[in-house]
Amino acid sequence: MIKAALLPAGSTSDDAARQLFGGAQVEYRYHQLIADVFLSTVNGHTDYSVIPIENTIDGSVSLHTDWLVHEVELPIQAEWVYPSVQNLIGRNSESLDGSGELDYDRIVKVMSHPVAMAQCTRFLRERLPHAELENVSSTTEAIRMVKDNPGAGWAAIGQRSGAALHGLDVLLESVTDHNNNYTRFLLVGHKPFKAREPDAFKTTIQITLPEDYPGALHQVLSAFAWRRINLSRIESRPTKKQLGSYYFLMDIEMSLDTVLLPAAIAEIEAIGCQVRIMGSYPSFAVIRTNPEV
Repeated sequence: MIKAALLPAGSTSDDAARQLFGGAQVEYRYHQLIADVFLSTVNGHTDYSVIPIENTIDGSVSLHTDWLVHEVELPIQAEWVYPSVQNLIGRNSESLDGSGELDYDRIVKVMSHPVAMAQCTRFLRERLPHAELENVSSTTEAIRMVKDNPGAGWAAIGQRSGAALHGLDVLLESVTDHNNNYTRFLLVGHKPFKAREPDAFKTTIQITLPEDYPGALHQVLSAFAWRRINLSRIESRPTKKQLGSYYFLMDIEMSLDTVLLPAAIAEIEAIGCQVRIMGSYPSFAVIRTNPEV
């Protein structure tokens, strides 16, 4: 049986993990904090951690990236993309007017994870400008808080599965500002992930440039360009050693088990760059679970 650590039940991470694992036998271990998710796998309590790493609207999840780079040595074993559809969740008995329509004036506070909240900025500004907004540790935690405070006029932004888990109602479906809102997830751990056939393979590397080599980044990119190796993502993050010192994370649309990619990495190392392989892994295409998304 696979053991997987992830953020709380009823969250986007929960729904996304079930999409990846499908019908496999999996024991899910839920945590409130991303640090506990990572450490569960580091300490051998689980085989994998499920990590949301990037979102269409909000971009990279910097905290999770920093954990992968600075705190743990867990190779990336797979990536997949999941449609992130946020809903307004509460109690119909408290939030609907006499005609059964949603009365926004009855909602005085909205809670959610800051990433989910950011995905619904326009909706909140236009429909609930009077409501207090509160960031909490997860969408599931926000739903639980609404459940535990009946009559307070609170609502949460989160997943339908979270509402069902806590016996609440979906007051309004799909309040995300954009219909093309997706979250990219990584599966990290020490065991290779083998499931269905992948749609493609990727490799992620971390590159630290030599400090006294002008034009080093240009040469790094040239090593990929002349070999026609496609980079799907480049991100710079601080090394945390000194101001102005950065490393680069690069997602490469090629497996490490090729001739071209190891040669490109060797060329990059030859100019004095430090290269860390974060993982070479299968990539799975989007499976739409909601035809309206």
